[in-house]
Amino acid sequence: MFRKKKQAPLPQLLAGLNPDAPLAERNLWIIEIFAWIRGQQNSVDAAIARVSQLLDAIDGDAALREKVQRWWAVQLQTIDLTALLADFGFAPRTAFFNEMAERLRWKLLPSTPETIDATVLFSMALHTPFDAQWLKAMDKPLLERIAQLLSPGFVSLEVMVVPTQIAQSDVDAGSIAGLEHYGNRLSPWQHLVLNAITYCAGQILAAGFAPELRLRMSGSAKNTQPFYSLISGVEELRRAMLHHSPKAADVLEAEESVRRSLDECRTAVASIYEHFEDNGVSVGVVFRLRQLRMRILRVRELLDCLLSANPKVITAKLLAHLVAVGLERQSIRALISSNSSLLASKVAERSAETGEHYITRDKREYAQMARKAAGGGLVMAFTTLIKFSLHAIAISAFWAGFLAGINYAISFVLIQLLHFTVATKQPAMTAPAMAAKLKESGDTEAGIASFVDEVSYLVRSQVAAVLGNVFTVFPMVLLLTWGWARATGAPFIDQHEAEQTLKSLSLWGPSVFYAAFTGVLLFSSSIIAGWTENWFVLHHMDSAIRYNPRITRFLGKARAARWAAFMRRNISGFASNISLGFMLGLIPVVAQFFGLPLDIRHVTLAAGQIAAAATSMGLEVLHFHGFWLCVAALPLLGGFNILVSFYLAFRLALRAQNVSNVERSHIYKALIKRVLTRPLSFLLPLRLSRHSPPGEH
Repeated sequence: MFRKKKQAPLPQLLAGLNPDAPLAERNLWIIEIFAWIRGQQNSVDAAIARVSQLLDAIDGDAALREKVQRWWAVQLQTIDLTALLADFGFAPRTAFFNEMAERLRWKLLPSTPETIDATVLFSMALHTPFDAQWLKAMDKPLLERIAQLLSPGFVSLEVMVVPTQIAQSDVDAGSIAGLEHYGNRLSPWQHLVLNAITYCAGQILAAGFAPELRLRMSGSAKNTQPFYSLISGVEELRRAMLHHSPKAADVLEAEESVRRSLDECRTAVASIYEHFEDNGVSVGVVFRLRQLRMRILRVRELLDCLLSANPKVITAKLLAHLVAVGLERQSIRALISSNSSLLASKVAERSAETGEHYITRDKREYAQMARKAAGGGLVMAFTTLIKFSLHAIAISAFWAGFLAGINYAISFVLIQLLHFTVATKQPAMTAPAMAAKLKESGDTEAGIASFVDEVSYLVRSQVAAVLGNVFTVFPMVLLLTWGWARATGAPFIDQHEAEQTLKSLSLWGPSVFYAAFTGVLLFSSSIIAGWTENWFVLHHMDSAIRYNPRITRFLGKARAARWAAFMRRNISGFASNISLGFMLGLIPVVAQFFGLPLDIRHVTLAAGQIAAAATSMGLEVLHFHGFWLCVAALPLLGGFNILVSFYLAFRLALRAQNVSNVERSHIYKALIKRVLTRPLSFLLPLRLSRHSPPGEH
């Protein structure tokens, strides 16, 4: 085990300062100083006291003070501080997955203090959330002492920094008088901040004119050209500050112009988000947008450091912010969470639109749902028989699972095209619709009552669908297997397989756990459906099918238009059904290969399997204890299929809708009250509260 290195006392640290030491040793000294300031990271006041103690020790020793100032001057000549101010916290890569690979590298590979990159040194020296706390807590007198200590270090840089900031037309680079004129006007720190603002503005211009962003902006944003205005405004600010004092009218006017351009740039960026509403979301584009918005905010922060009334306090806050940004910059979880949240929101919204069709609110819709579920049960009866037929084929486990996946996928797609329904596929679609209703209702009494009504609509819709599926698939499989036995003289499945089937579906076995796992797969299929529809819309595939010359030449314009409309309506369902079918068929096989105890238990398929086993065993099955254990397990299988998929989808939708602050306790109390006072409203289309639709009885 590695032991934590014991911290050296302050006198020993100060004695180790050597301005003429190699780069790595100079950088290690400041890393150790910050580690000493942090201490045990249990008190911000203690850290501030240690900063004061450090300054007292330096101010009390003239030789030490001179060494610190020389060390700081050497560091400023060596380390690129502009990169820290302008680029720290931003991804050097514009692609989402490239950035993820870079963060993995940061986590797995150690950094070296032998670097002239201020961003690397900053990450090594200030790398804990506690650093942001004590930096932000420093008061103005303490910051003034730090500035007085370090400001002489800028003097030796006057000749070095200024020529790089002044255009050749403004001053002769060889004129010392000219250098002194501009050097007296601005401090090197102000030059560094101006450098950082210019760099950020250039990055904003490049990002704003990237095709994937520019083509998605509104027409007004393109016409106003705010990114060009920002660059010209920053250049005007530079010229004004080089020729006038920071409080001169020209400087203030240039500052106002830059801030106005930043607002216009943010408006242009916001118009891209509006484009997502109808044209889909790309994680890569969202990643670039977030980087662009953060750079706009960084320019604002740098302007405050440059021109505010308390620049030292603002600078300390900026450094504290950079610490937090640096921690987030290295977090893979933060990258995925921040850049996929909009995609999750769009997936949830598209699922919510679909889910609305699965919620019944009156007797007519309730009866219609039961009929659709009966149709789904009819198709699933044939699916069950094909499943047993595939068992008789002597093929490897993988190909058996693959063929089972094809069987399920074709069945689910057929149910979709016939406008039937399968009960267990509904919750993952209805949950986002429920979350949207929750957001709309708020936490008022009327809103909560309306939401409870929606819950009752949803529950009884699921009840109607489950009953329609099960009460159709069970007798239909009985009838088909009995007909097979009458026609061939042999049962559809033999006695041994029937007993094994009933044993696998028994209430006392792991079936309930498998049903919960199946609920996870049902939820996953809804995510795949939402993502696929988003991809289809993002890449304008319906338009491509309708207008692409090669496609229209092959299909004809009229047929291409019909295909485009058909795919736009059904792409989500195809993705959901096909992915679910293959997951149900292949995942148990893959899990078995790795020795994982995973299987699927779908309530409709389970009911059909029980019916097939019962037919093979004859009337004696009614005296078989295992048969009734399987029948008793069916409500639990259906319940866990539905509850798990609904819970996962509802949680995702809550995050996407930003409704986590809703008074959930009030909703829970209202639901319990409804269950106790009107339990039948969760089963049958009875009239509910005054918030129910007028036509419901």
